[in-house]
Amino acid sequence: MTAAIPTVADVTRYHARTRPDKVALHFEGEKITYAALDRRANQVAQGLRAGGIVRGTRVAILAKNSPAFFELWFGAAKLGAVIVPVNFRLAPPEIAFVVNDATAELLFVGADFYSAVETVAGTLKTVRTIIALDGNYPARPDYRGWLARQEAQDPLLPIGGRDCAIQMYTSGTTGHPKGAQLSHDNLLALLPRALAQWGNWHEGDVNLVCLPLFHIGGSGWGLVGLYRGVENVLTRDFDPPAILRIIEQQRVSKAIFVPAMMLFLLQAPQARHTDFSSLELIVYGASPAPLDLIRSALKGFGCQLAQVYGLTETTGAITYLGPEDHGEHAIERMKSCGRPMEGVEIKVVDAAGKALAPREVGEIVCRTPQVMLGYWNLEEATRRAIRDGWFHTGDAGYVDEDGYFYIYDRVKDMIVSGGENIYPAEVESALFGHPAVADVAVIGVPDEQWGEAVKAVVVKQPGAVVGAAELIDYARERIAGYKLPRSVDFVAALPRNAAGKILKRELRRPYWQGRDRQVN
Repeated sequence: MTAAIPTVADVTRYHARTRPDKVALHFEGEKITYAALDRRANQVAQGLRAGGIVRGTRVAILAKNSPAFFELWFGAAKLGAVIVPVNFRLAPPEIAFVVNDATAELLFVGADFYSAVETVAGTLKTVRTIIALDGNYPARPDYRGWLARQEAQDPLLPIGGRDCAIQMYTSGTTGHPKGAQLSHDNLLALLPRALAQWGNWHEGDVNLVCLPLFHIGGSGWGLVGLYRGVENVLTRDFDPPAILRIIEQQRVSKAIFVPAMMLFLLQAPQARHTDFSSLELIVYGASPAPLDLIRSALKGFGCQLAQVYGLTETTGAITYLGPEDHGEHAIERMKSCGRPMEGVEIKVVDAAGKALAPREVGEIVCRTPQVMLGYWNLEEATRRAIRDGWFHTGDAGYVDEDGYFYIYDRVKDMIVSGGENIYPAEVESALFGHPAVADVAVIGVPDEQWGEAVKAVVVKQPGAVVGAAELIDYARERIAGYKLPRSVDFVAALPRNAAGKILKRELRRPYWQGRDRQVN
């Protein structure tokens, strides 16, 4: 299908011609066919164009999952404009930073976030219009009314493969997120390979899309199903009892989860009575999965499991651990993240960039057409990340003699909790302003539900009296809830090297003793 679908804009065009009456999106009882989705994308394109949006313009969306995301994405793609999904878990000042950094001219916002947007509306420097996706937002245009006023004519503008199709923000080590620019070519390099490797996709598939669409795991997985032309069941939130009902009632055959989601589904009382017989494949990723959880998932879901590893900057998955490498015959293999996907080169290098031998730990780097165009307006950060055509992941690991890769630790001290990337610098910055804090370091510690939990290690000012709850509440006003420390330890001093850098590895060691890897 690659030749027939050369850009994201062509996904709905192609299927509107070849399977117009097939359900594309099933959302809260509403079924949208491929013909209807393409028509709405055309209306979005015309509406955006009437609003002054042109090729390369950024259009932001802040909302929980709904069909409007894909309507806006495909519509923007038909103009050569760029959709910018905003992480709805961010605090209002963080939302404003992303929208301003992207220089977004339009902002589409869901009802859950009207109040958050109102608090920062005056600081949005480039936004000309805010459109309410769910209506009932005083003095703001209603999305459905706006859409209905537009003609459904496809603009049929020429779009280049190297044009940016989506700008997704990743957490930054300096405290600010970076906009990873993913092109049409990046996305179209992934989609056919994913379908070829990730199970046997067929016309009767029902694909579950329940990860947040601001995450490459959510929007990318949804795009895989839409590219293949199957029915995609989209959920607004991840609610385990509701997801279990959907799997049984809608006869879901394909799904993607982060490990914490699998755990919550299996722990839900309803799981014991759920009919999982329609499930053919569950793909999991975004954070490492404990071996016992994989075993429980194999038994509980009774379907094939596959793991993927990748980053936003690599348009998602670059490795794949297939169903054949899951089970009691493959205990060691299940600790790996698999082998490179077709068209992806991966190696492990030392600090000088020299390739290491099997089982030597170094940084994982990759070279693939899936690697992003670069970080938006951050040339130096792009040069640091992409060197001589190789993207440096910031993850440390090793490769075994059979070409399977293992994630060992994180070069950049990133914490992955429930599939979300959290950088300690952001949390440390939020805590450091408290008058009782003299020094602070943030680390990830093992957590059975979330994989890792955020822990703050704090040195108090002399004579200061402060407790963990007060510090967490202080941070709550400055950063998103999922980034907050779950616990706080107080120490007399933090370990530092001769250059004054905090030795995070020493802080982490007591919490990770007895484990065979430094991620969970």
